[in-house]
Amino acid sequence: MAGRPREFDRDLALQQAMLAFWKQGYEGTSMADLVAATGLASARLYAAFGSKQDLFREAVERYEAGDGAFAEKALEGSEGVRDAIAKLLADAVATYTRRGRPQGCMVVSAATNYAAENEAVMAWLTTHRKARTQSIIDRLEAALQAGELKPGTDVQALGDYYAVVLHGLSVQARDGVGKARLLAMIPPALSALDAVMR
Repeated sequence: MAGRPREFDRDLALQQAMLAFWKQGYEGTSMADLVAATGLASARLYAAFGSKQDLFREAVERYEAGDGAFAEKALEGSEGVRDAIAKLLADAVATYTRRGRPQGCMVVSAATNYAAENEAVMAWLTTHRKARTQSIIDRLEAALQAGELKPGTDVQALGDYYAVVLHGLSVQARDGVGKARLLAMIPPALSALDAVMR
């Protein structure tokens, strides 16, 4: 008679799945990859997490609450808008180039190419990227209202610009560009903000 299945650490399995998705993207990560990463049989993965898509969504939420939480912390924790944007970019570089972790941003890297059958997953990721962009715009809008920025500053365009910089840093880190080079991009990126500071 077979015994009960051995208990497993769900949190550890989710962490390992997150790293696999972060490294290989959604489509690039097969169930065989997830089995290898977690050490669990596919039946156990399905029983614990549902579908591959459900596991991916939970992995992204874990990323955003952990490694990816740097953005909200930077935008909410800094007193002045320039310090907030500078911290956002510096913390992005630190996160995207951390040793022992996949390079780049999981939410950006996981969605560069996809098949039509995965459109719902990619649309879901798009909402996450748009939310990050909106948080930058909101921080700039608060700075405009507080008088930190010149009247008439187009905070939407500026926020979109910094979202593009964040995504670019992610892609560059993924391509192996070193931390020093990525950090050197921050002062030129901040010049756009400096031009509208009061």
